[in-house]
Amino acid sequence: MTYQVIKNYGHEQGLSCVFRQHRADSHCNQLHGYALAFSLTFQSDQLDDRNWVIDFGSLKPVKDWLHEMFDHTLLLAADDPSFEDLFHLGALGLAKVHVVQKIGCEAFARMVWGFVNGWLELRNPNVRCVSVRVSEHAGNQATYMS
Repeated sequence: MTYQVIKNYGHEQGLSCVFRQHRADSHCNQLHGYALAFSLTFQSDQLDDRNWVIDFGSLKPVKDWLHEMFDHTLLLAADDPSFEDLFHLGALGLAKVHVVQKIGCEAFARMVWGFVNGWLELRNPNVRCVSVRVSEHAGNQATYMS
């Protein structure tokens, strides 16, 4: 028997970040931003002593990391041809820049999934994050599943 629970960090969390997809042939190759939302699905074959898959209250470090990465930040792809110019915005104090390998909801979902499962391995090895959904808004969403 397998149990699943879902933890949502909605658009109201204010995880507003800016990025650009420099490989796009559309306006997505320009800087633009969204208040991203995240939905994390946790799974376990057994319940804890409280009959829970996971204590949602224990996820504060995950929430803190999401805010660190996505709250009022500029996400910059390591291979962006304008990397130096955009990275310099951080040195000027105009942006909180985080360099990532890939840009896009699909990549962000994979990145969050990796962070959460690394965190779980150290704290709750009976639980896995099996999927992460990232939403720019109701019309655009991407999911990474293990």
